Parts: sequence; structure tokens; C-alpha cells
Amino acid sequence: MPGMVLFGRRWAIASDDLFFPGLFELFLRALWWVGILALYLRYRGKLDCARGTLLSNYMVVLMVLLAVIICTMMAIVCVSTRGTIFNPAPRKSMATLLYIRLALFLPEIVWASLGAMWVAESTQCDKIVVSAIIVTVVVSWMIIGSTAVTIFVVFDPLGRKVAPYSSAGPTYDPEASQFLSGLRTAAASVWEKRMRLLCCCVERDDQARMAFSSTAELFSTYFSDTDLVPSDLVVGLTLLHQQQDRARSSQPPKEVVSHSPGSSQEDGLDTELENCRHYMPMAAAAYGWPLYIYRNPFTGLCRVGGDCCRSRTTEFDVVGGEQPHCHSGSVLRMTGLQHSDFIHMSFHDKVYELPFLVALDHKKECVVVAVRGTMSLQDILTDLSAETENLELGCEVQDCGAHKGMTQAAKYLYRRLITDGILTQAFSAAPEYRLVVIGHSLGAGAAALLAIMLRGSYPHVRCYAFSPPRGLLSKSLYEYSQDFTVSLVVGKDVVPRLSVTNMEDLKRKILQLIARCNKPKYKVLLHGCWFGLFGGSTDDLPTELDGDDHRDLTLPLLGEQSLLTHKPPGYRSTDSPEGSPTKYPPLYTPGRIIHLEEEGASGRWCYSARYTARWSHESEFSEILIGRKMLTDHFPDVMIKALDRVVSNREACVSCPTPGGSA
Repeated sequence: MPGMVLFGRRWAIASDDLFFPGLFELFLRALWWVGILALYLRYRGKLDCARGTLLSNYMVVLMVLLAVIICTMMAIVCVSTRGTIFNPAPRKSMATLLYIRLALFLPEIVWASLGAMWVAESTQCDKIVVSAIIVTVVVSWMIIGSTAVTIFVVFDPLGRKVAPYSSAGPTYDPEASQFLSGLRTAAASVWEKRMRLLCCCVERDDQARMAFSSTAELFSTYFSDTDLVPSDLVVGLTLLHQQQDRARSSQPPKEVVSHSPGSSQEDGLDTELENCRHYMPMAAAAYGWPLYIYRNPFTGLCRVGGDCCRSRTTEFDVVGGEQPHCHSGSVLRMTGLQHSDFIHMSFHDKVYELPFLVALDHKKECVVVAVRGTMSLQDILTDLSAETENLELGCEVQDCGAHKGMTQAAKYLYRRLITDGILTQAFSAAPEYRLVVIGHSLGAGAAALLAIMLRGSYPHVRCYAFSPPRGLLSKSLYEYSQDFTVSLVVGKDVVPRLSVTNMEDLKRKILQLIARCNKPKYKVLLHGCWFGLFGGSTDDLPTELDGDDHRDLTLPLLGEQSLLTHKPPGYRSTDSPEGSPTKYPPLYTPGRIIHLEEEGASGRWCYSARYTARWSHESEFSEILIGRKMLTDHFPDVMIKALDRVVSNREACVSCPTPGGSA
């Protein structure tokens, strides 16, 4: 629901968000009250010392004050359970209760201050009593401090600029467009300040300033037209997870296509899977020593430490980064290559400038360029520069739009490889070799764009993009990349499904689910937590209204639209992802896509899953899937293990008999 309005401004918290924090404080206050009561009853006869009467009065008044606070918190918890997410009317008394609760902080602060002063002057009293009262004073100040931090966290800098909530649904004010424009401008300024504060250690050059501006524009565009609080997003994702699981469980099982050695498509899949398994460790090696230690937690630190302390003269160029020998030693261990196989290693890391490796792969007879994925704040800023930028190519491809941040990174890599003569040096050592460009995550997106840029000079270039972002290439560039790019996706990995248009679609679904939800927020969160940890039935999914309430959600979906601060021009509740702002047109995953899908359910706590591999169409990644493994499926080590299992299983099945046939 919309954020609460207190003291004439909107806050980033709703009236049904107070159940869990209120319950927690209620438990602490009740425990505290019982402890003080027991202390008073046990030691009241030992307070005949100087200032003893004051200490006795302190405990009595504190118990009375705590009793009033406990009653207030009980009322807050009770009221927060009423109504539903989109029906705040039963919670209209919450604002009054919060004013009362905040007012009680004044006597609590005064009494905690007096208690601290009296305890300091009561050195002759029983030490146990004095120590216990010191604890109560400290606890008082801790709770007061935590409340101040909470107020700071839920403070919304745009609170005075958000349109007031109306239960009658959206209003069609002729000044709405102007209001929304001003709101987004203010939101962009706020987000830019937040990003600069978060990335205070990032070097402030022109590229960083451009990235801050692009990131702020993205966040303001996505969030400024809704009146949601963070917990609403959590509830929406919880409901969507259950809805998607229910939809999948109701689908008929997919037809299993048996492996046939005579099938050209299957042969191509086997070949590309083997290539992916071969190149993926090199793409992972570009991450350097952090990933090596992550994959080898017991022995990695000792081995990397030895590499860091060892000073050697390398046969290849090592550029940028702190302790480059730590990185280079880890790269050699992860790839299994020799020093003489490497041409160049760059660990230089800035906004739009990614680390990369160039090596000779004698087994595949190719020059490999491996680009590192996201591993720093600078990389995150590159990821979030999601505007569309034209990629200038010397070919007849129309509409060469691509992700701005990754386009800038690809241009940097192109300058380094071509202008600095790195590729010339590599091919002078192995002139008969072909060029292969690889990368993971952000590195996969930059590698795919780099391969497109290099194709004019190297017509036989190949690209293997591991977990590339979906919001990368225009439709024309996506089709152009089909002949020389292969993308690999594991399971529910969120990154190959991540684009501005998909995020807009996700926001629309969240709004619809919240508007249709017929249960209190705390019940949805408890049910969702249980479902996420232990599974269960999705039949009681709380996303359908009862009775005549359905009538209010048609033509248009008023529940969804009243969560908008102002309805953007041309907005419709049934808009598709293609209806996103023109600044962020639909972009697609590069090349042909191999999808490693998990077979069946591996269990809630089991990660040794079995996977099947198949060619997939890019449209299958037009929706963000919510699940436990949506993040872990993106990890390089998970992808390496999945590839090993899939390739091993397929090699073992080459001699297996096909259905109805013989071995």
C-alpha cells in the first residue's frame, strides 16, 4: 500500500509493516518489565543507602512507563494485522498510535538521563542493584538509538513531493504529466546523491559522472511512478514466486527429445557444449584471486599468498590492479595454461573499463580474449548504465542499439586490443589461429559487443557469452550475432532475464498481485518464508479477491493504478514490456542460446542437481523467474559444475540405445 503520511510527509513504511518490528519490541519490553519487577521485589529492602530512594523511585516509574509503552505496542501490533495490503481503512488509527508512541520517547529519554545521573551518584548502594539499573539505563538508550536509526532508514527524501493517496483510484489531472516530470527530476537528483555516497571510493572522472547520471535516471524512471514501500516489493516477489511455481506445476511435462548422433542439431549442441566447458574456466579465471579462493576455501589462501609474495619476471604484460602477481598466479592455476601462453593480462578497473586476459589456447588453436564480469563498484555502475547507445559498425545492420555501459566497455577493449597492438602481437606468435572472445555476466555482454566490433577485421571470430544480460542488443544486432555467438544460461539465472523492459513487466505483475491480495501482509510474508524454505502447496495462494471485489479490478485494474503516484500518459494496466519508456527500448540476449535446465526438483537444500541441455529461443527469457536459485545459478562455479555434469552425461549416452532401437 502507499507509504504512511506522518507530520505532513510520506514515509517509506506502510501501516501494515509494523507487525514484526512491533512484535519484537513488545517481546523485549515485556521481558525487560518482568526483569525490573523481579529486581525491585528482590532488592527493594537493600535500597537504604544514599540515593537509594531515588533508585527505588526510578524502577517504579520505569515499570509504569514500560507498562504504558507495552500497551501502546500491543495496540500497534493488533492494528497492523487488520485489513489487507490494499485495504488500509481498518488501520486508520495507526497514525494516532504512532504519534502516542513517539511522544512516549520524551519521558523515556528524560528518565534514562536521570537514571544515569542517579546511578553515578549511588556508589554506596548494593553493587548488584546498581549494576542492574546501569543495564536498564543502557538498554533504554540502545532502544532510543535504534528507533532513531529506524526513523532515518524509513525517511523518504521525496516524501513532500509524492501525490496524496486516494482510495477512489487514479485521478486524471491535466497537470499530471508536468507533476510526474518534476517528480522524476527530483528523484533522479536523490538517486544520484545516493549513488555518489555509496560509491564514494570510485574515482570521480567524466566517465564516473556519466555513469552516476545514467544510474540515477534508471532508478528514478523505474521507481518514481509508483507509491510502493520496500515491503510491498518483497510481498509482490513472494506472491509471484508462488504463482510461477503453481503455473509450472500445472503445465504438462516437456517432451524429451532423445539424443541421436545423426541429428545435426544435436551434434551442434554437443560441439558447442564441449566448447563451453573448455572456455568457461578461462572466463572464470578473469576474476582473478577472489574467485580462486572462493572455489578453494581451504587451500586457496595459502597458494595465493605464495604467489603474492613471489616476485617474478613474467613473459607477458601485466597491467593495473593491486598485487597483480596474486591475480596472475590464480589465473594460471584456474586455466592450466603456462606463462608462455599468455600475451597480456590487464587488471585495470574503472567505470566502463574492464579487466581482460589475452592468451594462446593451443588445444583449440585460437587466441582467447577473456573479459571479467562484475566484481567492483565500478563494474556495478557500468551494469546500471542501461540506456541505449548506438554501436557504430561498418556493416549493413540497421538499428545498432545496445546497452550503453557495456558498449562503452567494448569500445575500451577494442581500443586496447587494436590500437595498442595486443592482437597483432598475439597473431604474430600464432598467425594460423582464430579469434575467440569469451566472458561471464558483465564480461559476457562486453565480449559479445566486442566480437561484433571485431568481426570486420576478424571474420571468423567466435564469441561464448556465459550468463549474459538480456538487455544487451537490439533486435537487428541480436539476429546479426546468431552466426558467431553462443550464449549459455543455467536454470533460473536472473541476469539473462534482466532488462529494463523485463523489470517493467515485473513491476506490473507485482502491482497486480498486490492489488488482488486478500490477506494481511504479515500472513503473506510468513507463508512465503515457509514456502521458500520448505516448499508446500500453492493452492492457497492469496492473490484472489472474494465476492464482488473482482468487479473493482476490471476496466481498468484500479488496484494497480491507484498504486501509481500519477498515471503516466498512455499507461494501461495490460501494457506489455514493449510499452516501457523509449529511452529503454527492448533489448535481447546475444546469439544462439543454450539453456541448462534442472531436471525435476533437487530438493530445498540439495545443490547437486542434474541438468539437461537444449537450444532455446530468446523469448523464453522474457520473464524474470523468482526462486531460490535465481542468484546462485549465476555463479561461475555453479556454471562450471553444471557444464561438467551435462557434458559427461551426454558423452556417456552416446552409446545408449534410443527408444525403440538398439545400441
